[in-house]
Amino acid sequence: LIFGITGQDGSYLAELLLKRAYNVVGVTRRVSVDTTKRISHILPKIKIVEGDITDAFNVNKIIEDHQPDEIYNLAAQSHVGVSFDVPEYTADVAGLGTLRLLEVIRDSNLDCKFYQAGSSEMFGGKIDTIPQNENTKFTPRSPYGVAKLYSHWITVNYREAYNLFACNGILFNHESPVRGETFVTRKIVIGLCKIKLKKQKTLFLGNLNAKRDWGHARDYVEAMWKMLQKKTPSDYVISTGKQYTVKQFVNLVLKELDIEHRWKGKGINEKCFDQNGNCIVACDKEYFRPLEVDTLLGSSKKAKKELNWKPKTSINNLVKEMVNFDLKKLINDK
Repeated sequence: LIFGITGQDGSYLAELLLKRAYNVVGVTRRVSVDTTKRISHILPKIKIVEGDITDAFNVNKIIEDHQPDEIYNLAAQSHVGVSFDVPEYTADVAGLGTLRLLEVIRDSNLDCKFYQAGSSEMFGGKIDTIPQNENTKFTPRSPYGVAKLYSHWITVNYREAYNLFACNGILFNHESPVRGETFVTRKIVIGLCKIKLKKQKTLFLGNLNAKRDWGHARDYVEAMWKMLQKKTPSDYVISTGKQYTVKQFVNLVLKELDIEHRWKGKGINEKCFDQNGNCIVACDKEYFRPLEVDTLLGSSKKAKKELNWKPKTSINNLVKEMVNFDLKKLINDK
């Protein structure tokens, strides 16, 4: 049972589970537009039920009806920047939503394994360990990070108090061609592809110096599954152990698109120009968060040792895959 099956991770996880001969049930919110684009190619092989993680009665009915062996909670308002605009909704979905699932499992005595999607944003800005691991202190700096931290600790609490098989995956940034278009990596790829095709003049970004540990979602959902195959539940950091700035990610995309460029200026005035002197990347204070998380870098030593997991996709191959996808899509949309 996958809550949040129509998201990036949900789509890759559903593919993985189908390959392992699972019966997959996906929960999706009822909305007036089609949200199943990411899973359209596997829709005949899975069952979709309408539900909402903010509705305890509905959550209870779905779990009671399907009696799952494994539950993956990927449902969330997952955009960090947006969480500052809708903090209460973010807390309800990304925080209390997890409690509702755990409470149903506990109350029903259901014999199932539970995966909670955590986030490196829980580590926040005042980091005492580099790279971050399972013992690093949490200091979240966004409503999203705070909500995810509640989910993390309530999962630990229910595991220890009620002997539930419940795991937290503390996943660092993971991207793919089906990443949401408002997330910075996909925004960069789409924007620069449009500039390459002369469909856009300038890409506006926020903090170019923010450092992140970027992996591929396809690799990370495998780690989720591996966590639930263990005999004993635990929590795991999932990351690549390599770090790049937003500016470096831009440069990788520009290189893949074969766009000659040069940077000028510093801070918010830093700009990138093409060979003809056109400004193709600039900063806009609108895209800076009220509280910035400057650096995130993960250590997955525990996952490597206990899950036999390690990332398979390099950042260069990730960028190549994303660029090829969006370039093809934009050309075909002519």
